[in-house]
Amino acid sequence: MSLYRNSIWFLKGIHEYTRKGFENAAKRFVEKDLDVSVAGRSFMITGANSGIGKAAAIAIAKRGGVVHMVCRNKDKAEEARGDIIKETANREIHVHILDLSEPRKVWEFAEAFKKKYKSLNVLINNAGCMVNQREVNSDGLEKNFSSNTLGVYILTKNLIPLLEKSSDPRVITVSSGGMLVQKLRTGNLQSERGQFDGTKVYAQNKRQQVVMTEQWAKMHSTIHFSVMHPGWADTAAVAAAMPDFYRSMQDKLRSPEQGADTVVWLAASEAAVAKPSGRFFQDRRMISSHLPLAWTRSPQDRDQKFMVLLEEMAKTFQPH
Repeated sequence: MSLYRNSIWFLKGIHEYTRKGFENAAKRFVEKDLDVSVAGRSFMITGANSGIGKAAAIAIAKRGGVVHMVCRNKDKAEEARGDIIKETANREIHVHILDLSEPRKVWEFAEAFKKKYKSLNVLINNAGCMVNQREVNSDGLEKNFSSNTLGVYILTKNLIPLLEKSSDPRVITVSSGGMLVQKLRTGNLQSERGQFDGTKVYAQNKRQQVVMTEQWAKMHSTIHFSVMHPGWADTAAVAAAMPDFYRSMQDKLRSPEQGADTVVWLAASEAAVAKPSGRFFQDRRMISSHLPLAWTRSPQDRDQKFMVLLEEMAKTFQPH
């Protein structure tokens, strides 16, 4: 059954997630959706120094937005900032250094940001981590989970008050089509039991991001939440995390700009916020977050239990 599910997902991917899939989808795009100015609006983008994050930052900077780049590596971030300013002539590009796998640092960063800045219109949770061997951070947390799930939870939760005070607030989380073959689990969150498979752990984290988005949308009606799949994009992160896949698919992969297109559409267009909050998007279209037959759906009480577990875990790292 698992092989069948994965085959269905891969065939869907070959058809939809590739460069050709984007080009086919783009035929129905409404060009004026992104013929907009976002001058005066502020955008926080995690993982903004390369790949999809950098492409999104450039697209937003071109439209006049204030960009807060949240990156782990200072040298790479500053180099990317220079590239963005050179390409867009927008100097309102700010670098913040943060490792999302360190929950205490995420808390401290969010609190400091709220004190320094009066508004944040859009948060884009783009940074991702796929570690193929089980590694733990200084707190003993498995790195994929601490970066992709707990870090995103703490950052988003603590920035919600600032978002709620800002005009037309939005939160966009970059997920992955791999989550379509994962059902939410609330046990073994640290992948301590069983054989460790980094690809599956990453896909589970991406399912967790979908559930977080759905639940946040119910809790915070004044913010437009969305989660999206960028397709299979040609990025350094994909090349490093999945070298065999990258080699076999390289000539079919989307450009980072194509991968970022729906991120930018969700962040900047009026058409995006006309859609319901808490939904899953691909190529500017709202789609189901489950494959046909829906075996990956989890009951509401499990989704809620998951959010309670995250909250309890997050609180243990809250600075006093």
